[in-house]
Amino acid sequence: MKKLFLGTAIAVPLLAAGAAWADCGDLTIASMNWQSAELMANLDQIILNEGYGCKAEIIVGDTVPSITSLVEKGKPEVVPEAWVDLLPEIVAGGLKDGKIVELARSLSDGGQQGWFIPKYMVEEHPGLNKISEILAHPELFPAPEDSSKGAVYNGPQGWGGTTVTTQMAKAFDIEGKGFTLVDTGSAAGLDGSMAKAYEQKQPWLGFYWAPTSMLGKYDMVPVDFEVPFDSAEWKRCTSVADCADPKPNSWPVDNVFTLVAKGFADKADPAVIDYLNKRSWGNETVNKMMAWMTDNQATGEEGAKEFLRTHEDMWTKWVSPEAAEKIKASL
Repeated sequence: MKKLFLGTAIAVPLLAAGAAWADCGDLTIASMNWQSAELMANLDQIILNEGYGCKAEIIVGDTVPSITSLVEKGKPEVVPEAWVDLLPEIVAGGLKDGKIVELARSLSDGGQQGWFIPKYMVEEHPGLNKISEILAHPELFPAPEDSSKGAVYNGPQGWGGTTVTTQMAKAFDIEGKGFTLVDTGSAAGLDGSMAKAYEQKQPWLGFYWAPTSMLGKYDMVPVDFEVPFDSAEWKRCTSVADCADPKPNSWPVDNVFTLVAKGFADKADPAVIDYLNKRSWGNETVNKMMAWMTDNQATGEEGAKEFLRTHEDMWTKWVSPEAAEKIKASL
């Protein structure tokens, strides 16, 4: 299927005012420039086209232009993986004004950032995923250049997660507890540190996020910071690099929903909207699919077809029996 490109303006002409969809008809689906969103967009395209007779095309873009265009122009009609917390005022305004509709929680677990440790360490030391237990045992996480200290692997400079990890380290006084931050220098350096440790069944503790292919390949457990998330503190200091007095905090979970244009929701086949309101998956599923895509250098379309072949028990619950048979036949 031909892919269109979305920048600050939409290259696809808007439907004439009052135009109606016949059953499903023509529509556009936003695919963001990261793996999980590409996977979901292609999955929606296949299911809607093959199962419901739509003529869906994919628009490649990013969060801000895609959601802004949806609210302002009603195009693209479907944004499958909308990280709504990145544009709270625009999304809230679109919902209030009746321009968009919020459907399924695309990522049922939400977007997750934080510190992670290997599952095999938690199995060997129950409760080690709690920050209090970690800080009590720096000897379990020896730093590569000074094994007398525990290591927390951080991301490269310039990442928001790197700033937050640095501030969290101050807030929990990891230096006073015998730990040090390890600058991995780059995304590849961070990935390499985790991969090397995991494949050798060695200790590892550091910043990461989900969904990602790395967490699909390596079974990691998020660290429990044992305090509730404080939004005001996050804005004041946790996420501010030059703030000198950060307080203990937790990482927020990003809300990720499917957003559709209100006009499309009103006129489309109710079965199509029913599918988009049911289609939701957890990070474990997405992580594993992303790992498969990475290992096989697969496109979003290839990943979507692999998901349909291997997760029939999941996706058939999202669609009508008639649509399921058509989708199976198309594969």
